[in-house]
Amino acid sequence: MILFLEQLLNGLQYGVMLFLLAAGLTLIFGIMGVINLAHGSLYMIGAFGGTWVATQTGSFWIGLPAALVIAGLFGFLIETTVVRKLYARDHLDQVLATFALILIFNQMIVLTFGRQPIFTPLPAGLSGSIELLPGLFYPPYRLLIIATGLLVAVGLYFLINRTRVGMLVRAGSTNRDMVRALGVDVRLLYTIVFGLGALLAGLAGYMTGPILAVQVGMGEEILLATFVVVVIGGVGSIKGAFVAGIGLGVVDTMLRAYLPTILRGFMAPSEADAIGSSVSSMGIFLLMAIVLLIRPKGLFAAGA
Repeated sequence: MILFLEQLLNGLQYGVMLFLLAAGLTLIFGIMGVINLAHGSLYMIGAFGGTWVATQTGSFWIGLPAALVIAGLFGFLIETTVVRKLYARDHLDQVLATFALILIFNQMIVLTFGRQPIFTPLPAGLSGSIELLPGLFYPPYRLLIIATGLLVAVGLYFLINRTRVGMLVRAGSTNRDMVRALGVDVRLLYTIVFGLGALLAGLAGYMTGPILAVQVGMGEEILLATFVVVVIGGVGSIKGAFVAGIGLGVVDTMLRAYLPTILRGFMAPSEADAIGSSVSSMGIFLLMAIVLLIRPKGLFAAGA
């Protein structure tokens, strides 16, 4: 039971990271209609930029706003110089252009930081483990990640559903032409949305730094799972990104933790480990196929 609860918390933590990435990506795709493969690069840039500042200053907390600012600035640069020219182009052009950005940013990181992975220093007082329940010890930093993701989800809910900007975002995700016809500066709206997505990606990258290695190409590793979250949750839906992110995080973690053990009851351990690992890797994609068979547009409508 203790192991199950620990894996459940691990799944929740992974799901929160997927949500932070998927929330920005679903807004960009749902409102702007742009397939931004470079979203994972913003995740990487936030991680490297924030980690460099944290290392130089010796403070994790100073690196946090630095990661947000650096990712936001790069997001603004990408939107104004590249993405803005792709709004009227087809998705193939968007894919090619943003894929080129991935290659450019990866080489930029190599030239600046080298190829060796680095780690973000843990904040003071959050190392080690704390006892949540009798026998259940869990790293407080992972709890901080979960709390941060939940706070961001609440903040996005109020932003999208209780503010004028949120109203325009929801309207833009369903009928961009009407929003433009009403005199709204769509270019500014797009810049705000893209910048918000970049901030969330940078936050996710930096918060992951003390757990996973900060390395070149880290954005591509998580980008595919992020797209799966967007598709399952519904393109343009923040609620869908949250539900799908948490759900996929838990499912993926549980499959990797328990499926090989379950299969050992039916086959040789070596075969069980190999098959269990393969099926676990495909788990979220199988879940996506099942969801799309039932609800082709995802769990929630755009703007929800």
